[in-house]
Amino acid sequence: MYDLEGKTAVITGAAGGMGLSMATSFANAGMRVVLADIDTERLATAVTGLTSDGHAAIGVPTDVSDESQIQALAQAALDEFGAVHVMSNNAGIGIAGTVEQMTIEEWKWTLDVDLWSVIYGIRTFLPLLKEQGEGHITATSSMAGLTCGPVLGAYHVAKHGVVALMDTTRIELKLAKSPVKASVLCPGPIDTNIAYSDRLRPEAVETHPTNSLEEKFFENLRSELAQGMDPDEVGELVLDAIRNERFWILTHPNEFMPFIENRIAAIKRDHEHRM
Repeated sequence: MYDLEGKTAVITGAAGGMGLSMATSFANAGMRVVLADIDTERLATAVTGLTSDGHAAIGVPTDVSDESQIQALAQAALDEFGAVHVMSNNAGIGIAGTVEQMTIEEWKWTLDVDLWSVIYGIRTFLPLLKEQGEGHITATSSMAGLTCGPVLGAYHVAKHGVVALMDTTRIELKLAKSPVKASVLCPGPIDTNIAYSDRLRPEAVETHPTNSLEEKFFENLRSELAQGMDPDEVGELVLDAIRNERFWILTHPNEFMPFIENRIAAIKRDHEHRM
C-alpha cells in the first residue's frame, strides 16, 4: 500500500467537481495539494475552502492546453512543496457535435484539453516521479473512453486516447520495473458541470450550427448528470486506487460493463462472420 501521508498531489481541473473532490480526499489523507484550473475565481474559492480547514493547499491558474503552463504548474508545486508524488490529469470539457458538423476549432479545443493536456502532464511530471523513485500518475477518461455513442465524437476520440495513453504508460512502467504506478479513471454519470463546458469556450473557437439530435441528446445528458453520483465519492475512489496501486478506476462498473461486453462480443461476432 502506498503511504500518502505528508506527500504532495497536483490536480488539474480542480476548482470543482471531481477535481476538487480528489483534492479534498487527498488533503484529508494528509497530503499537501496543488490545485490547477483555468477558472481563477472558482479556483481561489476552492483553495480557500481547503486552507480554512487547515490543509496545505495552493492554487495555480492553468490552461492545460498549453504545455508551457503545465510545466509552470510543476515548477510552482516544486517551489512550494519541494516534490510531487501524485499527479492527477483531470481537466476536461465536453461539447456536443456530430463528427461532420463540429468545426475544426471545436475538434482541436476538445483534443487539446481532453487528450493533449494528459500528454503534457505525463511528459512533464512522469520524469519527476521516476527520478525520485516513487509516485503515481492518473488521468481522467470516461466511460466514453470505453464505449461509443452519437453527438460526442470528439469527446469519445479524446477519452479513448486517454485510456490508451495511460495503459501504455502502465505497461512501460512495468517493463522498466519502475515503482511509479499509473491509473485511469473512467467515470459514468457524475453530478458535475462538464455538460456546460461552452461557458469556457475560447473566443477563437468557432461554433457549429446545432441540430435537433444534439439538443435532445444534451438535454438528456444534463438531466442524467444532475442525477448522477456525488463527485465527493469519486475522490475517495481515486484515493483508494492510488493507495492500493490499481490501474482501472470505474465509478459505475455494474451499469456499464454490459456495454463493454457487448462491444467485445460485436468484434468477435464480426470476426467470426468473416471466417
